[in-house]
Amino acid sequence: MTGGAMTGGAMTSDVTLLGIRHHGPGSARAVAAALAQLRPDAVLIEGPPEADGIVGLAAEKDLVPPVALLAHAVDDPSRAAFWPYAEFSPEWVAIRYAVERELPVRFIDLPAAYGFGAAPDTGDAPDTDGPAADPVALLAEAAGHDDPERWWEDVIEHRAPGADALTPFAAVAEAMAALREEGLGESRRDLLREAHMRQRIRAARRAGYARIAVVCGAFHVPALAAMPTVAHDRALLAELPKKARTDITWVPWTHRRLSQAAGYGAGVESPGWYHHLFTVEGDPVPHWLARAADLLRAEDHPVSSAHVIEAVRLARTLAVLRGRPLAGLTETLDAVRAVLCDGSDVALELVRDRLVVGDALGEVPDAAPAVPLQRDITRLQRTLRLKPDATPRDLDLDLRKDTDAARSRLLHRLRLLGVDWGVPARSAVASTGTFRESWRLCWQPEYAVRIAEAAQWGTTVEAAAVAKAIAKATGAARAAVELAELTALVETCLLAGLPAALPAVMRALADLAALATDVAHLAGALPALVRALRYGDVRGTDHGALGAAATGLADRICVGLPPACVGLDAGSAAAMRGRLDEVHGAIGLLAADAGHAGTEHVDTEHVDTANADPTGLADRWAAALRSLARREPTGGPATGVPGLLRGRAVRLLLDDGRLDSDEAGRRLRLVLSAANAPADAAGWIEGFLAGGGALLLHDPRLLALLDEWLTGVSDEAFTDVLPLLRRTFAGLEAGVRNTIGARVAAGPLDAEPLAEPATGELDRARADAAVPVVALLLGVRPFIPRQAAGRDT
Repeated sequence: MTGGAMTGGAMTSDVTLLGIRHHGPGSARAVAAALAQLRPDAVLIEGPPEADGIVGLAAEKDLVPPVALLAHAVDDPSRAAFWPYAEFSPEWVAIRYAVERELPVRFIDLPAAYGFGAAPDTGDAPDTDGPAADPVALLAEAAGHDDPERWWEDVIEHRAPGADALTPFAAVAEAMAALREEGLGESRRDLLREAHMRQRIRAARRAGYARIAVVCGAFHVPALAAMPTVAHDRALLAELPKKARTDITWVPWTHRRLSQAAGYGAGVESPGWYHHLFTVEGDPVPHWLARAADLLRAEDHPVSSAHVIEAVRLARTLAVLRGRPLAGLTETLDAVRAVLCDGSDVALELVRDRLVVGDALGEVPDAAPAVPLQRDITRLQRTLRLKPDATPRDLDLDLRKDTDAARSRLLHRLRLLGVDWGVPARSAVASTGTFRESWRLCWQPEYAVRIAEAAQWGTTVEAAAVAKAIAKATGAARAAVELAELTALVETCLLAGLPAALPAVMRALADLAALATDVAHLAGALPALVRALRYGDVRGTDHGALGAAATGLADRICVGLPPACVGLDAGSAAAMRGRLDEVHGAIGLLAADAGHAGTEHVDTEHVDTANADPTGLADRWAAALRSLARREPTGGPATGVPGLLRGRAVRLLLDDGRLDSDEAGRRLRLVLSAANAPADAAGWIEGFLAGGGALLLHDPRLLALLDEWLTGVSDEAFTDVLPLLRRTFAGLEAGVRNTIGARVAAGPLDAEPLAEPATGELDRARADAAVPVVALLLGVRPFIPRQAAGRDT
């Protein structure tokens, strides 16, 4: 590892190579011991040289790992790469050692700027993951072990420090040299990287440093120790492409992103466990099992101190039986499953997720380089008290409050910019008002790249969101995309509070709506526009043009809907049925807005539109539904509207009070006649009953008609209609299904309802006797009649 008195331009004793495993706590402890023994005057580390100017920030107390170096091309921020470091990363230990002692520290890997070029053998982005094959896995296999992680724990992580801190590095270097002699794991990119590392080592020696420590991946040690000629390395590096302009900074990282499951090739499967190994003195198993017990108790699992003691004993016993020097993660998890989780893999998975992997999120100081947009986001996060967190959490907002409204605007603007820090969620609090919003927040490290990409649109969140919305609208108009995308953008602009973007978006919407002829597209666009109209009262937005556009779309849907539904196949009819329901609700709200102009109704979910619509929109929609309901397929399925849509139209008219039950029964009787195809009749029933079948209980005549038709269907037709009927009744409430079944079994269904029981004089004494029992069942204080209390009635 230390270059001896070698000839031929090889390394000398002024350079020491410390070969490590990335993110290995054992390697990190070994590096700390080696640096303390060597006391170098310069530290060289495998990493992007662009970071030399910001590595000093590691001395700041606000730079808390896990963190990562983020490099990206200035002209195309999507071309980016990360170099993550955790507290247990050997590179981080070396960085901290150097900055705390004010020693020169330099990164020596291939510059990231080359990786953003178009090198034919390097791919589209820098490769920070090491050799093509995992050398640890190759060594474990050579040693007869099928589990590389377990083998590495036994030989490195559980190894007690010796008198000479350099001994383990010499052993690792010898093993890697054997691999390299066999040509295992090498790639062309490795040769380029190693040539650049050697050049940087030569530069450090020329600078006059006498004790140089080089911290690099163990796989590279043999190549750096060989030290070929300068001309050899220059010839290799001549193959590199032109450098791209590159920016680099520190960004927060998470333990979860260090795990292999997150797609980081040089990661580890158990970052939370490795952090525990590195930070806990002595035997780490008891303390870790105590943490597992605390976690399980918090999730209502009964775990006692005795469980923890027995789990520690079991883990140690398993290590002895398996011939391991100490209990590792495998033995510890086996003990957790058997003792703390009672054999439950579900509870064990919770421990794996929270403790073995974990969601620790690092911090970066304000002094770190950042684009203006990132700084504005950080400012808003602090102002609005929304701290980024890698652990998912729910946030309920009341938009009537200024702070919550500002939080909502920020989250919507970030989503428009591609930063999905917050995702709309279903609230646990029941509410029908538009003043409440619920979000699921979870900050991810890759948002740093998306923020850098979004910086092209502006220096503040609001300015960037406005520019992005305008660009999407104008681009969408040119590309002639679906109308629903533009209406969704209008809704987003209102939610995000971007009035400056609305004129351009509305112009694009009007242009596209004027050209749109597909009723399905119009129907898909209307609900978003109407939802946007309802936000005005809470968010204080002016949307007169939006209301006019929504009314125009609704009128065109009323005219074009019936002919657009003719001849649809089963799949298209099902899709149109969903749009029919959405348009019905949207027109109801739109008509109510017209009838209640100037009044607040943001908490109104159900409105009576029949008598409160001066524009007549509700009447025109009802006429469209009647036309839809009348278009029977007289000359085959292709000549009329599918039964699913006709039945749905009748049900919507019935629910709105524009059709009485007698007329609905007459239409059902016609549909169920022998002249109609059974499949069309079954579809009609599905559309009619969708959304609730209680009307069959309130009107026994409808249920009797349905029962009479079903019992008269031929055996061949019954086989065809059975799946439709099963799907129809499966969508009804369980109580409704049970009651319908009981009534059919009791029969006859066409009998007149029983008369109301005669009411006589109330026996107050008997009624008062039942009050305490009823109160006990309801969990309320019993009502004491005045007479019983000795007072006059």
